[in-house]
Amino acid sequence: MVMKKIVPECCPNAQGIGSQYGRGLVQAAVVLAVGVLSGIAPVQAAGVTCLMKPSLEVSVAAPVEGIIQHIHVDRGDWVSKGQVIVTLESSVEKATVDLAKAKAEAEAALKSTQAKIAFSTRKLERATDLFKSNSIARHELDEAHTEKVVAEMAHQEAMDNKRIAELEWQRATASLNLHTIYSPLSGVVVERLLSPGELARQAPIVKLAQIDPLRVEVFAPLSLLGKLKPGMKAEVRPEGGPSAAYQANITVVSRLVDSASGTFGVRLEMPNPGNAIPAGLPCAVTFPVGQ
Repeated sequence: MVMKKIVPECCPNAQGIGSQYGRGLVQAAVVLAVGVLSGIAPVQAAGVTCLMKPSLEVSVAAPVEGIIQHIHVDRGDWVSKGQVIVTLESSVEKATVDLAKAKAEAEAALKSTQAKIAFSTRKLERATDLFKSNSIARHELDEAHTEKVVAEMAHQEAMDNKRIAELEWQRATASLNLHTIYSPLSGVVVERLLSPGELARQAPIVKLAQIDPLRVEVFAPLSLLGKLKPGMKAEVRPEGGPSAAYQANITVVSRLVDSASGTFGVRLEMPNPGNAIPAGLPCAVTFPVGQ
């Protein structure tokens, strides 16, 4: 008896389909095995959008209340750290410094007490010799000794007063220096908010921004969660600016995820020599990580 392979009439192509399905499984298994053994994973996260911001923004205000005498910078000017940017009216403070300086440098009182000490010392020596020869009474020797002690105390008081005058001079000088405002960073003037003649209180006078280095803010997709670490390098390409790519270092990886957008925050620091790249440009960043 001869056995025949029976194919159901409802599925005449079942045999072909089964063969194709089996070959597909084998091919998929081979590809997966090769990928696992070779350790090759495709690079992802190319072109994640980002924004380049100043690394530091400062609103500079006056430490003391006063009339603005002069503002040495304007919007768009470049400033260096330590550069004078604002001066306040300070005629009273300058006069106070001059007065304190004169007191601190006065030597008359000190020299007078030194002369009194020298005189009382000689007087005490003569009184001691006379007392030994019974030429004067003991109370006269005591008077000479007391005069010397009083002279020494007066000299010490004069020295204390001179030291206090020197400290008052330092305080007056420090108060005067508060009327000169220096730039706390090297960067660009973003905005000038007040003008000469206005009263400076606690409100900002100028706003400054440091754009070297730049701060690159990225909202990375969740597929990169756990793969980005501080210290890793990335490639940043500004949009609307130079077409070249720039190297940046990851400085912060946020531990909070925005569930609405499915992203998390990443911050990078990118050198900007010569302030060649303006802040505020959108950009695209590429993280060299695999799946």
